[in-house]
Amino acid sequence: MTIELLEGTDAAPPRDNGELVFSEPWQARAFGLAADLVDGGHFTWDEFREHLIETIATWEASSHSDETPEAWNYYRCWLIALEHAVADHGLLAARALANRAERYAARPPGHDH
Repeated sequence: MTIELLEGTDAAPPRDNGELVFSEPWQARAFGLAADLVDGGHFTWDEFREHLIETIATWEASSHSDETPEAWNYYRCWLIALEHAVADHGLLAARALANRAERYAARPPGHDH
């Protein structure tokens, strides 16, 4: 995997002693899905990184507004960037993606797979 392309940028994933850090199972799955889509040739890490940097910048800008921003969550930004990359490359229509996300979010705790 060429995740090293993200290192040294705002898009670099969190690490602890060199290992990727995931605090929840969905984070590892979102990471893996992006890696699989890159490995499958659907988009490049450079294209994904641009989406991720843009998403992080949007979060940073909102964190300085008068509204209460969503707490910082790197993988939440990762997921939003992944959704944008999937939509931009026509892999899944935006409405279909939103429907799937809504169905997934409605599942009871403990059924996150």
